[in-house]
Amino acid sequence: MAVTNGEIAAIFDQLADLLEVEGEENPFRIRAYRNAARVIRGLDRNLAQMVAKREDLEALPRIGHELAAKIREIVETGRLRTLERHRRAVPRGLAELLRVPGLGPKRIQRLREQLGIENLRDLEKAAREGRLQKLSGFGAKTEQNILREIEALDRRTRRFLRAEVEEMAEALRSYLAKQAGVDEVVVAGSYRRWKETVGDLDILVTAAPNSAVSDAFIAHEAVERVLSHGDTRASVVLRHTGLQVDLRVVPQQSFGAALHYFTGSRAHNIALRRMAREQGLKINEYGIFRGDRRLGGETEEAIYRQFGMPWITPELREDRGELQAALAGELPELITLEDLKGDLHCHTTATDGSASLDEMADAARALGHQYLAITDHSHHLTVAHGQNAEAVARQIEAIDAWNARHRGFRLLKGVEVDILDDGRLDLPDQTLARLDIVVAAIHSEFGLSRTKQTQRLLRAMDNPKVHIIAHPTGRLIGRRPAYDLDIDRVLAHAAGIGVALEINSQPERLDLNDELARAAIEQGVLLAISSDAHSTAQLGLLRHGAAQARRGWVEAANVINSRSWTRLRKLLRSR
Repeated sequence: MAVTNGEIAAIFDQLADLLEVEGEENPFRIRAYRNAARVIRGLDRNLAQMVAKREDLEALPRIGHELAAKIREIVETGRLRTLERHRRAVPRGLAELLRVPGLGPKRIQRLREQLGIENLRDLEKAAREGRLQKLSGFGAKTEQNILREIEALDRRTRRFLRAEVEEMAEALRSYLAKQAGVDEVVVAGSYRRWKETVGDLDILVTAAPNSAVSDAFIAHEAVERVLSHGDTRASVVLRHTGLQVDLRVVPQQSFGAALHYFTGSRAHNIALRRMAREQGLKINEYGIFRGDRRLGGETEEAIYRQFGMPWITPELREDRGELQAALAGELPELITLEDLKGDLHCHTTATDGSASLDEMADAARALGHQYLAITDHSHHLTVAHGQNAEAVARQIEAIDAWNARHRGFRLLKGVEVDILDDGRLDLPDQTLARLDIVVAAIHSEFGLSRTKQTQRLLRAMDNPKVHIIAHPTGRLIGRRPAYDLDIDRVLAHAAGIGVALEINSQPERLDLNDELARAAIEQGVLLAISSDAHSTAQLGLLRHGAAQARRGWVEAANVINSRSWTRLRKLLRSR
């Protein structure tokens, strides 16, 4: 199998990290690699196929001559000499600091320059001595968080965004399904439960006894190292990412039991085994038994049926009340991707998107949407080339003109307006009043105290022009923790005044998270599942937001963009 887009993006991200750690003087070079990684992850074209067909890579957004040459090198050789050179230049211990969540390359560079920190041991020592909090932008709380993260590193394996491994997971699944004698192939574990991150991949296969599927698995060209290999089990590590993948070949009669066992979660499985013991049963990866008599195990449905339950979708299997709800016949009717009638957050070339208004509209229509909100940034976010009131007015006119020319689909006039540090909005009310939808977001001053940050968000919500709060906690998974909020107060306020909170579908955000999404709907808060797309391909990220919502027990009625435009417009105007 050729190099995947995800692998190429990972290489460019690693290169950008190393350049920042080294103190690269040209910020545009670093930004070029990060932008390229972001564009590549959002492409709906396979770069390896484009290279094989000698297509013009420079026609892709933000891919210039130098980046195109590097993509071709990766595809043709499986490596990038530039990355290898910088890996040799950066001390191994310094690169290890990138594993600490919230400690990005810029901070690592400052720690090295100002405190002489070269590795995790240096960092831990400085934190315990209270030296980190003396640096501008760190503080006592940051120092405590870093200590906690260092202590946690030894207790966990490296985790990957689910979206990062999706392309490889599906490619491996497809490859194994084509092998002689193979019947079923499922990627289980936290991947199947749609957790936002995964530590490794568990692949289950049913196959004929003489199948060589295990041999084919370890021979896959993406395998860098074989950890173990047998007829029914094998473990490998993949190139570029270091992701571990485990294969298990199971008999058909045990497939359901094994699938349930290896899907997890561990807490869900323990709870079900406890129920089994109370009924004189035993459940394991081979089946469900009463004494020596096997009662079933070929399907997951058969496992749950033994307890008088319907099948429980993997997204709910976290031991958060799903077994009790199943027994009581009260499992939620979870939202599906097909329930979403439109997308309420996206960007165009007017700010930091890579596609025009027309291109985004055409892509949304092709996905079957009924509407798409164009919500480019306001001018406070200068890094995204945000728009001032005059530019927003011009975009309003452009959208009105587009709608006048088209039928059966509607572009909504919107904005992602910055919430300033005191809770005011970055655009005047008279501009916001001309829009169909106003999405408000925090993009700066993440370190405010809990009181100030909460008041800031509440004041923004109180503006009657605001309909949605985007990525409400501001977290970036593995890179930046949520800012300090009195989240219970925020949820109560949102429910009271009818402001929707977003589940942002960008894989590094997925904000609100699953637990907060459930807490929100339990308080009567309305949600919006939005892509925050910066390209046409990223409109497809809605599937990640929908999965996050399902993990939070969210139903279609809880989500404002499950409504038709007629019903949604009425809801927005009631604000």
